[in-house]
Amino acid sequence: MRIQVLGTGCAKCRTLTANAEQAVRELGLEVKVEKVEDIKEIVKFGVMTTPALVLDGKVRATGKVLPPNAIKEMLSP
Repeated sequence: MRIQVLGTGCAKCRTLTANAEQAVRELGLEVKVEKVEDIKEIVKFGVMTTPALVLDGKVRATGKVLPPNAIKEMLSP
């Protein structure tokens, strides 16, 4: 599994990253949350509003900070 947070480093982007990391910890997953801050890379995903959460290459949320519980639901089988 690959988890990416797209954003330029704003407060919301940092919060979404922290929430994703918390969700991963709470689920006991051995997955690293990657931060993508390069605008050119973000645009490749078709994202125009950050922060965005990408799971296994698919954009799952844009423009909002998901709480850890919502991210955990997305990560659970």
